[in-house]
Amino acid sequence: MTALNDLVRPDRYPRSSRYDPAWLLGLDMGPNPLWLLEDLAGDLDLRPGMRVLDLGSGKGATSVFLAREYGVQVVAADWWIGAGEAAAVFAEAGVGDQVEAVQTEAHVLPFEQESFDAVVSIDAFEYFGTSDSYLPYLARFLRPGGQLGMATPAMTREVRDMGAIPSHIKELVGWEAIAWHTAEWWRFQWEITELVTVTSARLQPDAWRDWLLWTQACAEYRPDGRAANQPVIDMLTADKGEFLSFALVTARKAA
Repeated sequence: MTALNDLVRPDRYPRSSRYDPAWLLGLDMGPNPLWLLEDLAGDLDLRPGMRVLDLGSGKGATSVFLAREYGVQVVAADWWIGAGEAAAVFAEAGVGDQVEAVQTEAHVLPFEQESFDAVVSIDAFEYFGTSDSYLPYLARFLRPGGQLGMATPAMTREVRDMGAIPSHIKELVGWEAIAWHTAEWWRFQWEITELVTVTSARLQPDAWRDWLLWTQACAEYRPDGRAANQPVIDMLTADKGEFLSFALVTARKAA
């Protein structure tokens, strides 16, 4: 079995397994976003017709998935990917009428307050959402009773509690690992605001294995191949889930 075939896992990710792995790898900006989103969505109540902000949508795979699988209207917002590039992905995937692409930075969102039924963020929140003031800012854009869900790289223990970043992680990502918090850190960070009620905060089971499968496929099939991905493979192989995971956190705004 090739690494590409390893990305088709209908037993664990039945919805994601209907998508061409080569298409998904062509939109690569981090560990398999559809696996993360499919797992996270199990803790959300997404219904057809909802207006959903996909925050940090990258090249658009998660927005395509949201539109196709849940029948929602999506605003795909990303700072690094131009709206034209993302819109081309949506048109090719046949969801151009359901997904609007917007290029914007996460702290200057150009939307009306209380204009979304849900905000979803996959493998992006660690870049902008750790500030004490960010959840209160983002909650402005949710309607009363609206939902928030995010998946972000996590540690099984807080770096602050350990006193140092484990060497095999620090060697690759340096100080960035201090933003990879535990699920319980996120629960407290959100609930202390009293603006939302956290409905789920957990570490994804075997997240490091999923991450490794994805990286091995990238090493085999991406143009930059082995050189770009081997350091991540080495980090995950050394870790074996001792410290590295993904946190999946969902909440609902007070009604």
